[in-house]
Amino acid sequence: MATHIRAFLIDMDGVLYEGERAIPGAAEALDWLRREGLPYLFVTNTSSRPRSMLVEKLAGLGIAAEPGQILTPPVAAAGWLAAHVEGPIALFVAEGTVSDFAELPLADPQGEAPVGAVVIGDLGEGWSFARLNRAFRCLMRSNESRLVALGMTRYWKAEDGLRLDTGPFVAALEQATGRSAVVLGKPAAPFFETALSVLGVGADETCMIGDDLRGDIGGAQGAGMRALLVRTGKFQPSDLGQPIRPTAVIDSFADLPTWFAASR
Repeated sequence: MATHIRAFLIDMDGVLYEGERAIPGAAEALDWLRREGLPYLFVTNTSSRPRSMLVEKLAGLGIAAEPGQILTPPVAAAGWLAAHVEGPIALFVAEGTVSDFAELPLADPQGEAPVGAVVIGDLGEGWSFARLNRAFRCLMRSNESRLVALGMTRYWKAEDGLRLDTGPFVAALEQATGRSAVVLGKPAAPFFETALSVLGVGADETCMIGDDLRGDIGGAQGAGMRALLVRTGKFQPSDLGQPIRPTAVIDSFADLPTWFAASR
């Protein structure tokens, strides 16, 4: 099986680290990938931090990376918006990722003018009824306004426990407006296809590694890839009884070299 795998897509939160703690052996597994000459790309649904901050976080955990090695939903969304949407963009994203949309015309979310699109990211505790309602009002000003989601992850594991992610807030706006979101993050196929184009490899020769059964495993398999589920991050034992079946389950990212060798 593994002899046909030439590249890897690697989730970050829950795979390389949990909160501010590195997964033991993660840096060494990445060193192994580099020695083997196997290309990889970090793919994350994180929309609350720019890539520069993610690079800094990885460096603090002993993992070397460059911004170009990380694909985030804001980066993918900015490209899609530039190609498909006319008119100003109303952003409901963390302050740190606004810079990813710097080349686009931006709208005042509290204004009254129609917008070309409303972009929803992970605002965490920054969400309130008033803020969500502003996003709703922006969408309702024009039937042509697009709802753009920076991923549909339902929740993630923080140091203090599980927290709601972007998906539930997007779902609320879909229900209220009757519109379907354009998803530019996991588990949407276009996000994975963008990652494959960055690496220059085909889906059938690429393997995704993640802790989210739906977003990572199901999304990657839907895009034609194989997928490894790790028992870290948001993994739950009940994941193993679900209809989505990973290619394999490994205890952690550190076990990738062993799995790869055993699967030849």
